Amino acid sequence: MNPKRLIISRTDSIGDVVLTLPLAGIIKEKFPECTILFLGKTYTQPVVQLSKYVDEFVNWDDVRSAKNPIEVMKKLQADTIIHVFPYKEIALLANKANIPTRIGTFGRSFHVLTCNKKVFFSRKKSNLHEAQLNTKLLLPLGIDRAFSNNDLTHYYGFNSPEPLSEELASFIDPNKFNLILHPKSKGSAKEWGLTNFSSLISLLPQDQFNIFISGTVEEGALIGNELPFDQPNVVSLIGKLTLNEFISFIHHTDGMVAASTGPLHIAAALGKTAIGLYSPKKPIHPGRWSPIGPKAQAVVFNPNCETCEQGANCDCIRKISPQTIMDLLR
Repeated sequence: MNPKRLIISRTDSIGDVVLTLPLAGIIKEKFPECTILFLGKTYTQPVVQLSKYVDEFVNWDDVRSAKNPIEVMKKLQADTIIHVFPYKEIALLANKANIPTRIGTFGRSFHVLTCNKKVFFSRKKSNLHEAQLNTKLLLPLGIDRAFSNNDLTHYYGFNSPEPLSEELASFIDPNKFNLILHPKSKGSAKEWGLTNFSSLISLLPQDQFNIFISGTVEEGALIGNELPFDQPNVVSLIGKLTLNEFISFIHHTDGMVAASTGPLHIAAALGKTAIGLYSPKKPIHPGRWSPIGPKAQAVVFNPNCETCEQGANCDCIRKISPQTIMDLLR
């Protein structure tokens, strides 16, 4: 099989998209002449466009709202589609558009009728990382290799983001460690807690660390005044940046501390010191969702937490010591 125009379909959140982008690099390595299209949602476009291996972004929000989505899909002239995120509507559409090679997993019943190349594996029961699991879908393309997390860092192919505005650039202190703290997760992950973030800020020497607090407007309402925004080395970026601006800002800083969130994965892929705070509970544990990057690491309080192993609700992530995180940063 030698694909000429291939669609990678992943229409979920930013972190998932980041961990899918290495597929584009791997495919380009084997098929250098292949045009790679990435089918994603509007808000993930700035992330997808970071990868030099993706030739075209296809906006799923535009496709599904078109008068004739089948015709839109046909006009892409794709010969292959990989359903990384299984979505019935897209699987049916790709089938009706007669894309010749349609790759999906056996685990989804709708793929039985819509995909002609099926791969068997279970994400839920696997001990592999999400990014490693994604590579299993490359088997029908003749790519049968066990990729380590370290291997995958070389396939992001991220270009330099847009330059910072003068205002944002003025916040960066070249004589300090410029650190982003991203306290919230929109409910997508277990959180470390505002008290711990506040303690960490108090521990970090003001003459060594320049600290930025990031988050959406909605997250800002949850944070309130729980963090020491009045400290001279603390700057609030909450609700002030577009995703493009945030990506550029991450690129110009030195590191980030966050739970399992999209910004953490972006920071890791950009080669920043990315410290992820995790629960060991499956399926949200770092073995599946840790950040992947040359300076990325995941921290848990107790990898053998009995409560988490039993699948019960547990707040052991909040027991990770702020001192531990400070020591890692220093």
